[in-house]
Amino acid sequence: MSFVHVLDDNTINKIAAGEVVERPASVIKELVENAIDAHADRIEVEITAGGTSFMRVSDNGIGMSRQDAELAILRHATSKIVKVDDLLTIGTLGFRGEALPSIASVSRFTLTTRQAGDELGTEIKISGGSLPEIGETGCGIGTTIRVEDLFFNTPARKKFLKTNNTEGGKINEFIVKLAISNPQIAFKLINNNKMAVSTPGNGDLKDTLQSIYGGTVGSALLPLEFEDEDIRLSGFVTKPSAIRSSRSWQTFIVNGRIIANRAIARAIDNAYHALIPKTGYPLVALNIQVPQNTVDVNVHPQKSEMKFEDESRVFKAVYKAVLDAIRPKDEVRQLGQLGNMAAGVEQAEIDRHVAHGMQEILLEAKDVERASAAPARYVPVYEERRQAAMQWREAAARMEVPKTAEPEPQPVFVPEAEAETVHEMVSVPVPEMMPVSESVSVPEPVPVENDREQSCRMVPIGQVDNTYIIAQDADGLYIVDQHAAHERILFDRFSARAGEIPVQQLLVHLMLDFSSHEAEIIENNLAMLKELGFGLEPAGPNQFRLTEVPADVPSGEAEDFIREILASLEELHKPSAAELRQAAIATASCKAAIKAGFKLNFRQMEILLAELNDTAMPYTCPHGRPTIIKFSTDELAKMFKRTGF
Repeated sequence: MSFVHVLDDNTINKIAAGEVVERPASVIKELVENAIDAHADRIEVEITAGGTSFMRVSDNGIGMSRQDAELAILRHATSKIVKVDDLLTIGTLGFRGEALPSIASVSRFTLTTRQAGDELGTEIKISGGSLPEIGETGCGIGTTIRVEDLFFNTPARKKFLKTNNTEGGKINEFIVKLAISNPQIAFKLINNNKMAVSTPGNGDLKDTLQSIYGGTVGSALLPLEFEDEDIRLSGFVTKPSAIRSSRSWQTFIVNGRIIANRAIARAIDNAYHALIPKTGYPLVALNIQVPQNTVDVNVHPQKSEMKFEDESRVFKAVYKAVLDAIRPKDEVRQLGQLGNMAAGVEQAEIDRHVAHGMQEILLEAKDVERASAAPARYVPVYEERRQAAMQWREAAARMEVPKTAEPEPQPVFVPEAEAETVHEMVSVPVPEMMPVSESVSVPEPVPVENDREQSCRMVPIGQVDNTYIIAQDADGLYIVDQHAAHERILFDRFSARAGEIPVQQLLVHLMLDFSSHEAEIIENNLAMLKELGFGLEPAGPNQFRLTEVPADVPSGEAEDFIREILASLEELHKPSAAELRQAAIATASCKAAIKAGFKLNFRQMEILLAELNDTAMPYTCPHGRPTIIKFSTDELAKMFKRTGF
């Protein structure tokens, strides 16, 4: 008997659905791209419960006849290509003919469509891949597709969906990118009966970006233009002052198709090098036009990747276009603007040092003496800096540090000649509220019972790459990641005082604009954000007034902190209140911790190691990364082949 047989169409469609329909956003992507290919200039998307229970995509495109509609639900039926050679010059977003039958096989699917000139439209209903029910109906010109109870007949796939907020966020993100890639189309996204996205559809990309991200982003946009032989680039980037902590703000469009490409992302990063922090990403809406025969889009099931015939040319073109946009060609203007940009970035770095849960040691004694003798003008430098410098200088002579209460910050006067370079007198910050020992001398060895107690005797030796602390004790050598270590310290500190985190009231309240999806998450978690020290009050559609922030968070970075917390909340699957709190505190700790590249002196390293030892779990950061790597004396002996002698 034969063991080989041909699968039925329903089984084939469900297998294909595993590649094409990964989540509700995949359904929206396929249906909206079909609407764009149908030459629609108005597309409306409505979802409920993150798209898991209901999705609707309506367009005013050319529609389909009854015959075309019946063929469209068959596997590999498409109007986009005819023969294999057409794959070399694809000008549409869809071309495989897999989307509709795949979606219909894992949902309750309804298609309604009518062409201009037809009196009645066609309606097709399919439930989980069953035989279609086809009839006539009254409807407008264009196509409307409803998808209900997604994955109702594949429970294993449905079980692994994220929360409704997360799934709705993915749909929101994709609609935003489609709207950016098609400013000539008016998009609307209705999420749980609330308008989430609405674009004008007037063909102006800047208007589209402002309608999505708000007017504050619009004022930071820089136009981008480049043309060289057969490559043409256009779009917008933002000034270095307008950045986010992820690439969600970046949209790359090649021949009208939204793609992800590492080479393009790297070219943008290189162009912004030294203008923004390593963890910051500018907004980018980049439209690239290249000949169709120089790219291959048939390399990914969801058509999200693209192969270029000459990727290096694209890299160079993107790099030059972005560089020209952020650095004007005129040499005088270039120097002036770059100076302002660099100053803005440098000031942001200084402001971050001032707040991130750390106590700073600032002015050398000679600088303070010079400041008191010279003519002065007001500069917002804290009195605690001067007092700390004097105390530490006196303590150095005695080899001990006084345990004094932290003074209230008061302004001091700095000589006019030195006011512009006051930041040069700033030394590297030390973690706030860290206990200090009575002496910096190496303690006498004492008997220990476990590895945790051994870390009490770790003595810093130095720093590697201003990132790793090298330490030793009687039993071996240690390498400590200073960022991960400080992250663990802050996490335990914030967790211990959760519910009573010290906050600072803002004299001038900040008005923060969010997307509708982010605003919904904030509304659902206002109490939790309040407990974490962020006082937010609704101030308008998708807008909140920030009235207070945690004492360890600089007001200039509060918005980034909140967005990081929102990103963490989206990734959790049906989170409990405790999980929400833990994720938010972990994010805040990571943002506030000492960063790689910060130079620490011996005393600062010693305090950091002592504080790390007092934490509950000193060997990992809140995200699970190791903080300490230990090389025992036996392991060192093996490395140097000193065993067996």
